[in-house]
Amino acid sequence: MHPGTLPRKRGRKALLGIATATALALAAPSAAAAPGTGPGPVNTAFSRAAQEFGVPRDLLVALAFGETRLDGHDGEPSHAGGYGVMHLVSSPRRHTLEEAARLTGASGRELRHDAAANIRGGAAVLESYADRTGVDERDRDRTAAWYPAVARYGSPDDLRLGRFYADTVYRILEEGVRARTSEGEPVVTPGQRVRPERGRYTDVPPPAPETGPSGEPDTRGPDYPPARWVPAHRGNYREGRSAAIDRVIIHVAQGTYAGTVDWFRNPASRVSTHYVVRSSDGEVTQTVRDGDTAWHARGANPRSLGIEHEGYVADATWFTDAMYRASAALTSHLCDTHGIPRDREHIVGHTEVPGNSHTDPGPHWDWDRYMELVHGG
Repeated sequence: MHPGTLPRKRGRKALLGIATATALALAAPSAAAAPGTGPGPVNTAFSRAAQEFGVPRDLLVALAFGETRLDGHDGEPSHAGGYGVMHLVSSPRRHTLEEAARLTGASGRELRHDAAANIRGGAAVLESYADRTGVDERDRDRTAAWYPAVARYGSPDDLRLGRFYADTVYRILEEGVRARTSEGEPVVTPGQRVRPERGRYTDVPPPAPETGPSGEPDTRGPDYPPARWVPAHRGNYREGRSAAIDRVIIHVAQGTYAGTVDWFRNPASRVSTHYVVRSSDGEVTQTVRDGDTAWHARGANPRSLGIEHEGYVADATWFTDAMYRASAALTSHLCDTHGIPRDREHIVGHTEVPGNSHTDPGPHWDWDRYMELVHGG
């Protein structure tokens, strides 16, 4: 607990005095804890935060793994302004970092750079979302009941993207986590079958359709049949093209799949790509039509199609076989559809586009393997 800060009183913990609350925050993990819950600092932080805020520990780990693969990236922000293993966001639209500071008393710097503070902050925010979404305190020992809070953590404004996010977290929870932090500490959770209680997210509507050139709602499906269609905000791309399409540009998002799609729907972002590919299973979402100009690679936007990949340049674990195969199938389709040669002159990384300072897809992207798959290997 940050010096001089009193714990916020919460329902069943309201009768705890400051000494008791502090003891909970500092308690060591149980000796009977599941494999991977001790004694390292990250495992300890998850256990303490879960106990203090009443969040199921394995759910907290699954959420963090889905956000960052448990890598805090040395306090550097994601594309969406998210920090630490819990991806606490400080941006014009979202302020979970600031909310975590208010709830826990930790400073912004602590939340950005200290893993334990960041995990505690994420748990505090998640608990506050349980309060706001009406998750009954009597049900909070059941992992299934936390679904609405998890969905809000992923996307506070868009119900469909909230479900999109929460379904990913609960899939990770079911599969279990076997990971290592950037410092080499193993973090393990057993897979568990949970039937999430989606509440208001059970029958969520699709995202509000963007308007087309005529001003009418754009209700068309994706250009690439296997993809989802979740349109970017109209302020983040330009309708039409000023040049013929002759290349595909490969990007790495420096963030998550759901977070990237959400970012492209944010009118403040002023960026977009045509497609986004998920790491775990290769799912594809189209956010800008092939015939429109996404804003993703300065100088090459009018002539290119952009594919964003979930993950971080410095972490090869995001580049799964499922991602490579799905992305290569997409690129192969785009080359066939638009007459783009299947070679490295026309299928390039963001870093290879003149006038751009980005480094993606980075040294861990396996170009030989990717091009072999593009050619049907």
